Amino acid sequence: MKRSRWLTFLSAPAVALLACGAAASGVLAPASAATNLLANPGFEAGNLSGWTCSAADSVTSSTVHSGSYALAGAASSSDDAQCSQEVSVQPSSSYSLSGYVEGAYVFIGDSGTGSSDTDNWTPGTSGWQQLSTSFSTGASTTSVTIYVHGWYGQGTYYADDLALTGTAGSGGGGGSAPAAPTGLAVTATTSSSVSLSWTAPSGTVTGYNIYENGTKATSTTGTSGTISGLAASTAYTFAVTAYNSAGESAASGSVQATTASSGGGGSGSGSYSVAPYVDLTNNQEGMLNNAATSAGLKAFSAAFVIGSGCTPIWGDTLPVTNDPTVTGEITTAEADGAQPIVSFGGEAGSELAVSCTSLSQLTAAYQSVISTLHVTHIDFDIEGAEIAYTADNTMRFQAINALEAANPGLVVSVTIPVDPTGPDGNGQAFLAAAKANGTRIDLINGMAMDYYGSWDPGAEMGTDAVDAAQATLAYAQTLWPSMTYANIGVTPMIGQNDDAAEVFTEADAHTLVSFAEANHLGRLAFWSADRDQPCSGSVSGLPSCSEISQSPLDFTKIFTAYTG
Repeated sequence: MKRSRWLTFLSAPAVALLACGAAASGVLAPASAATNLLANPGFEAGNLSGWTCSAADSVTSSTVHSGSYALAGAASSSDDAQCSQEVSVQPSSSYSLSGYVEGAYVFIGDSGTGSSDTDNWTPGTSGWQQLSTSFSTGASTTSVTIYVHGWYGQGTYYADDLALTGTAGSGGGGGSAPAAPTGLAVTATTSSSVSLSWTAPSGTVTGYNIYENGTKATSTTGTSGTISGLAASTAYTFAVTAYNSAGESAASGSVQATTASSGGGGSGSGSYSVAPYVDLTNNQEGMLNNAATSAGLKAFSAAFVIGSGCTPIWGDTLPVTNDPTVTGEITTAEADGAQPIVSFGGEAGSELAVSCTSLSQLTAAYQSVISTLHVTHIDFDIEGAEIAYTADNTMRFQAINALEAANPGLVVSVTIPVDPTGPDGNGQAFLAAAKANGTRIDLINGMAMDYYGSWDPGAEMGTDAVDAAQATLAYAQTLWPSMTYANIGVTPMIGQNDDAAEVFTEADAHTLVSFAEANHLGRLAFWSADRDQPCSGSVSGLPSCSEISQSPLDFTKIFTAYTG
């Protein structure tokens, strides 16, 4: 239920009156131990399975009432961040709804009761507060919708430990657990992931649990899913169960799958193990062709696709679907033997998930790029302020989930700033959000550059890049324990960095390549192939050259010695 905006304009006495009503009827003792009819009521699946939610919703592990997870809803001026769940009930019966919330103007309630719908709300609290309400169903009501939401423009709220108690319905939501899914099959594998599909059982199913070697790995609401963070060249056994509010089914028949060899690591193929970024709109694109024909470059990261509303554009402002110049540059590189990885985002402009506010349109925009350029590898370079945009990150991960389902074998990397100690707080939260949304990340690419501050005195950029790779893997394994160096990439800025104290030399490149060879990194890249030349004549400045003494393509030749 979406409430009208009249609450925004309530007078202070009216708000006080409503607050008194909430205090009188809604802050009650904990619910009894009766069966909870809600699926995933405390979001302990680590995702939003069982719930239908706004793109502004996600799960969090940092602000919880109990357990490991809670709902985080980023209410905006146009979205109250609602999550709802349809529950099977009995006609002419009484039910009690409760939950713990934190934030301003947080509502829990019910709709479709066939009688008087109810809700309760809190005007604001700095800590967790329990809300409760109750309702009775009409004579012909067999299902109701339970919801929780914030209020327009009030910012992020949290909800946890929701409970609906009463007599379970007979529509499969409470009368009995589902039967086991059938037809489990492997649909795709990479060096770090396995994709599965299955057939739904009869009756009402809220969601599915996917088990990896006997341990639950993830949950989903659809009849397909992908398990990521796996080791290369390793056999795994998978099974799936279905669940609803009455319980969990028996397991499906199991299937085995073996991940691909590391080759290019998490990037899925050895030919993508070295993929420097190329600015396709800075008039130095000829360096890409030289790298492919003279230095053995087999892949490159095409930079950058940004957003104009929901239209994907290159930096020259032309739509990706209608830019003959850039498309021609990519086609030429492919003919020379270099395959593209399309990178969305970058430092300048707005990444599509920031400029496009519709999940369906965002997904379609990403898909239009994949379809236009026929790519199998995509990258999301999220940096600057945008890495902290929680709601946009959530919507982006939801779109990626849809892309992975629609494009079997699609390899997805994320590129984020790192220090020699690994991702900072924003980077860690970004990766945790990917995990919370059930998004498969094949490769985490660390931007080992422009550290500034305490890292500058005596900077050893090659050693710092190695340290960054080690620390990034260590953090990634707290989220995806099976990740290896095959799921990690490193991207330095060759030559002079924007930070005047930092210079990545050819000796640093050799240090990084040696580490990659010893540990089989998933990807080596650098910023950028356009800059892999000395400054001379009209070629000047950091966007066009390295500003150190070198020969053209020196860095490309050092990096392409790495084969995975």
